[in-house]
Amino acid sequence: MARRNSNGEGTIYRRKDGRYEGAVYVLMTSGARKRVRVYGATRAEVHAKLTEAKAKNDQGIPAATKSWRLSDYLDYWLTEVVKPNLRPTTYERYETAVRLYLKPGIGGQALTRLTVPIVQTFLNHHLTSGMSVRSVQILREILRSALTRAHEEELVSRNVARLVKLPKWERDDVHPWTVKEAKAFLKAARSDPLYPAFVLLIYYGLRRGEVLGLRWSDIDFENSIIRIRQQVQRVGGVLLQGPVKTRAGRRDLPMLKFSRQVLIAQQQVRSESNSLVFATRNGQPIEPRNFVRSFQRVCEAHDIRRITVHQVRHTTATLLKDLGVPARDAQSVLGHSDIAVTQRIYQHTDMTGRRKALTQVETALRATAAGNVTTQTEASGSSKAVADGNGSRQFSRQTVDFVDRISSILSGRGSRTRTYDTWFWSSIETRGDFHATEVKKAMQVRTRQWVVGIVAVSAAVKNTQANDVDLVTECEPMRPYAGLAFKEPKGLHSPRSR
Repeated sequence: MARRNSNGEGTIYRRKDGRYEGAVYVLMTSGARKRVRVYGATRAEVHAKLTEAKAKNDQGIPAATKSWRLSDYLDYWLTEVVKPNLRPTTYERYETAVRLYLKPGIGGQALTRLTVPIVQTFLNHHLTSGMSVRSVQILREILRSALTRAHEEELVSRNVARLVKLPKWERDDVHPWTVKEAKAFLKAARSDPLYPAFVLLIYYGLRRGEVLGLRWSDIDFENSIIRIRQQVQRVGGVLLQGPVKTRAGRRDLPMLKFSRQVLIAQQQVRSESNSLVFATRNGQPIEPRNFVRSFQRVCEAHDIRRITVHQVRHTTATLLKDLGVPARDAQSVLGHSDIAVTQRIYQHTDMTGRRKALTQVETALRATAAGNVTTQTEASGSSKAVADGNGSRQFSRQTVDFVDRISSILSGRGSRTRTYDTWFWSSIETRGDFHATEVKKAMQVRTRQWVVGIVAVSAAVKNTQANDVDLVTECEPMRPYAGLAFKEPKGLHSPRSR
């Protein structure tokens, strides 16, 4: 009699169509236990699938309540995860990418059957069809974010989008306005109704939405403070007034003298009865695209190099850098969450800045080189320069002077070594700018020169006179110092060790 499987072991049997089917009870994501079924062409294939399902159940990993298609899961993810938790503009960007590219391309794939080759082929197709590397990277990032959530919900065992390889994207170089160009723009825009907004845009590096979202309640004339709290954006065809981008974007900026003047002028045009500082005639928020058109119109009418409105922030950031403003202060002014964004993306260098920096390097190096040449020239031209036996070592002037003083004392004190030693070390202790090793070497050089001189004189006298000269007697006054070992007294430390 065949053994009957115990509860939880599962069942495998052959179907009428020749395929095999397995079934086992497991825990579902809904919290209930349900019998799930697996299928395969062979008994071994079904057994492997059944073993995997039981192993996950034993580990406490619940099985999916339903078999998700990728397109269905993306819809769920946008509605239940992205929309309630992220900014409206982020949701709009994600929804557009999902609707136009992800769902038509790979939306029909089963969520659990999505593989790295499938995603890689899909993204490579868009690269070869002409889509930019950055746009393809955004598709990958959106899919990766969705699959990360699916992995957290234990619907998939891995995030295949993280394993896809794409070409490296390099950000295009931004060439912000120079100070001259920014001044030319402000001069040309004086007659434009949005001139006060352009002033705030350039002076403070505000975002376009932050300028248009300024309220009179954010302008504190008494304390001279401009508070950045909200912005205006078009989302889903509707103009919305909402909080600024990040917590770092909520910042208080000092009201400059010129800013006060233009805001007072704007106040006379648009009274505080309208909550927005910059609004249309009927009090509605200004359309961001119309603001951009006004900006570009001024540039074209006065032959000013065109940049985007957002690149004005780059202009302000670079100007802050050129003026020596600390990066941390520049970050606070621009409202960045990360100081690396300020330095790496918004602050730029140009040829003028590089030339100035390298000129300073050249000046420093040439000044150092000139100082060394002067010192060497003075040392070689001085009668107090002391060389070693080969004539190649130069000692400092202080050391030479000190050795000269010792020599003068030696000629007067004869062989009173103890008195000399006491004076020598007390002098070094008093004068902390000498190094004992250097003085020792200088004294040895001077001693050798003295002895050689005596020998030379004695030899000359011997050749010219009949009587012999006792060289030992001649050198006797120098004997106590010829082999002098300068032992450092206890407790004495050279300036270098300090």
